[in-house]
Order: sequence, then C-alpha cells, then structure tokens
Amino acid sequence: MLSRRILLAGVLQGAAWAAWAREPGYRTIGWDALLPAGWDPWAEFSAGGVDLRQLPDDDPRAKAALARLRRVWDQAPTNAALDGALVRLPGYVVPLEQTAQGLRELLLVPHYGACIHTPPPPANQIVHVRLDTPARSVGTMDTVWISGRLQVARSETSEAVSGWKLAGQRVERYTGTPSTTGLR
Repeated sequence: MLSRRILLAGVLQGAAWAAWAREPGYRTIGWDALLPAGWDPWAEFSAGGVDLRQLPDDDPRAKAALARLRRVWDQAPTNAALDGALVRLPGYVVPLEQTAQGLRELLLVPHYGACIHTPPPPANQIVHVRLDTPARSVGTMDTVWISGRLQVARSETSEAVSGWKLAGQRVERYTGTPSTTGLR
C-alpha cells in the first residue's frame, strides 16, 4: 500500500495528492432513501371519513388536522440503515447561518419552496447541514449536491424540524433538470 502511495504521489503532487488521499467514497442517494421501508406519511389521515382536501382553511377540522399533521411529520421516522453513511444528496438550500465567509449552516430540502412558502416536509425529508468550509455564492433555494457524513439526529430550527444531520464536506452546483434527475 505504501509503495502504491509513493508511486501515486509522483503523479499527483502537492495539494492534488492531499485532496485525492482524503477523498471518501460517497454514495449518491435520492430522497426516498431517507424513508424507512413502508412508511406512509398520510396513513394517520386516511381514516375518519373526512376528505381534508375539501375543507376550507378556516374550518376548525382543517386547523386541527394541520396541527396533528405537523406533530406526526415532526416525529417522522428515519431510515436507520443510513446512520453514519457517507452520502451525496441533491436538494434545495434553505439558509440558516450566513457569515462574511459564506453560507455555514442550512437545511437541505427535496422540493422548491419547502420550509419557506409552504409547510415544511416531514422531518425525515429535511437534512440539517453544517458545512466544514463556508460556501460562497449559494443562496436561498439554489439547487446543490452536498456530500458528507449523514446521521440520524432530530433538531429544530426557526424554519423546521429535521430528522437528519449532515456534516457537509463538499457543496457542488446541481446541474441537470430536477424533474428528470432525482429532485422533485
């Protein structure tokens, strides 16, 4: 192994070698991978005979259902098999902490407008990201790939409850069309 490293060091010099030697193998995942098998976010709301889509917003049953939905979704279960995994996940940025050096902390969400214009998705579909190195030129609802170590960790921010924590080691601009390459 050491002789292989010496040989490669001759080819990859300086910073390029250091970056290559530290490069972990990230597993590219989509948002469905974060869900435990068989979990249905609407299961608790399909019983009862009331079609929530038909209720006006000011109906007390709609308000009660929304409060109940929020409680259920804030406790949404996660896929424990991904706890500790090195992953690469695409998503939309909801900034939490911006410094002069760049974006330091964010929520990564699966669809445009989540946590900002609409009620937040279930906690198992929100990833709380703390970046190792602040990202410049990344703003609200930008699409990115974030790579790092994923952990099951429920946290509450001003925007939403998340079921995941990601130690973000790399942020890349997302390229492609979200509807055809994994983003919703």
